[in-house]
Amino acid sequence: MTADPFLLYGTHAVEAEPVRLSAGPLSADFVNGNLRTIRHAGTEVLRAIAYIVRDRDWGTYEPALADLAIEQKDDHFSVRYSASCEGPDGSRLGFQAAIDGRADGRLSFDVTALPQSDFETNRCGFCILHPIADLAGSPVKVEQTDGTIVNTKLPLLIDPWQPFKDMRAITHQVRPGVSAECLMEGDIFEMEDQRNWSDASYKTYVRPLALPWPYMLPAGQPMRQTIGLRITGGSKETAKAIGAEPIRIEPGETGAKLPDVGVVIYPEDVEAAQGNLPLLKKLGPQQFLLYYDPTRGHGRDALQAHARLAAAYPASTMLECVVACAGDLEAELSGVADMVRRAGLRLDAVAVSPSVDRQSTPPGSTWPACPPLQDVYAAARRAFPDLRLGGGMFSYFTELNRKRVPAGQLDFITHCTCPIVHAADDLSVMQSLEALPFITQSTRAIYGAKPYRIGPSTIAMRQNPYGGATKDNSNGQRIAMANRDPRHAGLFAAAWTIGYAARVAPAKLEMLTLSGFTGPFGVLATTGEPAEEGKPRPIFHAIQGLAALAGHTHIAMRSTDENRVAVLAGRSPAGAITTWLTNLTPDNVAVDVSPVVGQAGGPVSVWDAAGEHTLELSALSGRFTMPAYAIARIG
Repeated sequence: MTADPFLLYGTHAVEAEPVRLSAGPLSADFVNGNLRTIRHAGTEVLRAIAYIVRDRDWGTYEPALADLAIEQKDDHFSVRYSASCEGPDGSRLGFQAAIDGRADGRLSFDVTALPQSDFETNRCGFCILHPIADLAGSPVKVEQTDGTIVNTKLPLLIDPWQPFKDMRAITHQVRPGVSAECLMEGDIFEMEDQRNWSDASYKTYVRPLALPWPYMLPAGQPMRQTIGLRITGGSKETAKAIGAEPIRIEPGETGAKLPDVGVVIYPEDVEAAQGNLPLLKKLGPQQFLLYYDPTRGHGRDALQAHARLAAAYPASTMLECVVACAGDLEAELSGVADMVRRAGLRLDAVAVSPSVDRQSTPPGSTWPACPPLQDVYAAARRAFPDLRLGGGMFSYFTELNRKRVPAGQLDFITHCTCPIVHAADDLSVMQSLEALPFITQSTRAIYGAKPYRIGPSTIAMRQNPYGGATKDNSNGQRIAMANRDPRHAGLFAAAWTIGYAARVAPAKLEMLTLSGFTGPFGVLATTGEPAEEGKPRPIFHAIQGLAALAGHTHIAMRSTDENRVAVLAGRSPAGAITTWLTNLTPDNVAVDVSPVVGQAGGPVSVWDAAGEHTLELSALSGRFTMPAYAIARIG
């Protein structure tokens, strides 16, 4: 990667390069003390084996590593290190780790932790991630702690709860003739379907969620856990290299209309938005998602601010209305409707959700007191009789999957996603796109053909359903559950945004919201960013492109490697085809779009770290190279 990291990620900080460990056909990437992308003969077996320590808000500690020793031979590799985590109260947890891998397909990861003082945590121990590609819905063998063997399947649709509990081992087929057994020792493990949070994995983790948390690790009491992986079959196979052939983009079948594009507007951002109306018109969103939350002090002033913006730009409007449910529902919602009228706010739709439903209720926890959703929706319908009524969750698909709403009372369903709930490294954020088709398919399985909206979904987390608050990120780091993310200001966010829209396009959404207009979730730069203050961030061009595609007929273009290059295409009512490509990797990627541009060739507009420029494709080859996280438009 030669591009300036600041232009790509909005920060000068660069992630540590992984150390590739290999022994015969077995390979793994060693990153910050953990293993990623564990492969056998080039096939991904596990997405990760990681020793994780979480705080009381489910934030992840970044342990400080010391005494790192790595040894590699043809048929064996080993890693040894020590590490420590320091709690906010000065408490400290130290641990010793040993990793060994062998060419015969055996891998072990052993950790002994020793709290130097009483240490509070929500989780301390191993997480094992199984990939979802080619595994969703496939057979597995689960061994429980009492030795019972259960032959079952990984869930195809997203399981709202834990598909497997009381686990000691799980075995799956890597490819025909090759199987992998993962053995877990030292505690009780269970699995959750991480696709709920848009993670591209099934996660097997230590300590059942039904047990109390946070909990205390007693000072001086050692705790040992070991993960063993045993891959059998295919012993003579060797690792396969990724081909150097360009990724080919091929036309596919036509589908439904592509969704309208919205931007979320917070009351405090209205003044800045009104000061940038020419750029707003250039962006071209079809809808304003107007945020209103009485639990944050919003009242008539907030609605009047929204009214001023709605009067200045001809978009449809939806009020995202948090319901406090602190008293009489009729009085609360009719009061909001009265303030809307007095503020002169023109609305086309309103979506409502009880405030407490923004807080997740994990398995084993007590559901918070809340009026029945039937009553909330009925009161909202009476308060806003002439508007389309939406419901679902203002948090994530997780909560919508666990608390099924009475959709018969609604005109549309809505939810959000966030890719940094569990991990915030660049690879995990981009891999989260793999989970989106499973989220939309699962939503459709629950709610059928009900009109369906997603968003606002952004890299940064706007609210934390799993703890007391989002993580402050004033230093612009890559941290989970952060309320700001530096990558939103870089080219990375533009690539992620096009990739997101491409992955959900088959779901027949009526609205997709992937940004704000101003503010930390917006498309305009603030001070200290790659773009000049007030100028468009790279994500501006992605949102602008998606808005221009709204209402076009989706064409299911195919990428021969959609995890590296995603593609989204639409045909206008006049018959013109526009195709967007995005490079989801930090590397240069060659693409072949000759089936798309046809014999005549044609121009390609590219946005990369060097800015916007145009390429003239040869009618003969139709090939070009997309730099790291570049986005491109054909047509």
